[in-house]
Amino acid sequence: MIRITEIFLSLQGETSTVGRPTTFVRLTGCPLRCQYCDTAYAFAGGTPWVAPDILAKVRELGAHHVTVTGGEPLAQPGCLPLLAALCDEGFRVSLETSGALDVSRVDPRVVKILDLKTPGSGESDRNRWDNIEHLLPHDEVKFVICDRRDYEWSRDTTNRLQLCDRVSDVLYSPSHTELPPARLAAWILEDGLPVRLQVQLHKLLWGDEPGR
Repeated sequence: MIRITEIFLSLQGETSTVGRPTTFVRLTGCPLRCQYCDTAYAFAGGTPWVAPDILAKVRELGAHHVTVTGGEPLAQPGCLPLLAALCDEGFRVSLETSGALDVSRVDPRVVKILDLKTPGSGESDRNRWDNIEHLLPHDEVKFVICDRRDYEWSRDTTNRLQLCDRVSDVLYSPSHTELPPARLAAWILEDGLPVRLQVQLHKLLWGDEPGR
């Protein structure tokens, strides 16, 4: 059994596949409490599903891309076999994970979106740094940046770990309530960082509406 908050079809709002029709499978529960979290409604509750019913719903919605997200999806043991089953069905699967839990057993066909927590999140001490060794070339690393301190921390971490050489994309995302995207863009250009600035497309289209 896997506890699910929602399964829905939308456009991918972030990552390298931004704008693509994507089915989102949002698992319930998260051990972190980032101060800017916009999915706190997924911390508790949810509905128990069995994997065959999840797969049937994903097939029904029809998108080739599937994102398993949360909450923190890896907090549920059933997440790993679900990811493998989705890959077996021929979907292109991505996993959005905080980086606080072990990613070493994630099916290698899955694109891992590893969210390294900045100081501004309030949860940077939860980063599991050995996860970096389990990243594959198709994976992506994300930083949500709240202020200049967060930016400099992200820049220095990106360079120290040689993330741009390790994964396909390094994503810098401004916290949408705290940092204007243009300011972050200017910092990236000033430093000549080979990273991808991302804004949350779904927020621009639909605001904070759940299930979008």
